[in-house]
Amino acid sequence: MALSLALNDKWDIHTDENGNIAVVEDAHAIAQNCANAVRLFTNDAYFNRDRGIPHFDIELGKKALASRSTLYNRIKQAVMGVEGVTDAEVILEFDYKNRTYGGEVIITTNDNTTVTIEL
Repeated sequence: MALSLALNDKWDIHTDENGNIAVVEDAHAIAQNCANAVRLFTNDAYFNRDRGIPHFDIELGKKALASRSTLYNRIKQAVMGVEGVTDAEVILEFDYKNRTYGGEVIITTNDNTTVTIEL
């Protein structure tokens, strides 16, 4: 059973109706852990600096656009590294006006539950 601290819409921990730190379980916890993995920059995890996606090396601070396949592979690799994920489909969409990528990741958990997370 996957278990994680529940994050609110501002990506902060909060308390439940009983005043305890809120937690999420199973597919919701795995999806939240996947979203965290995609948002984690290399060198940001205090105890494991190697985790994360090297966004600064790929797409930030560069005039040229990041390769869609490179970004796709980095996101998929980060999501597949989350415990409880058995498969992931990354869907990237490019906004030409703002020059940004968005999209979603559809994950399948070890109990065959499918969850979609927004990028």
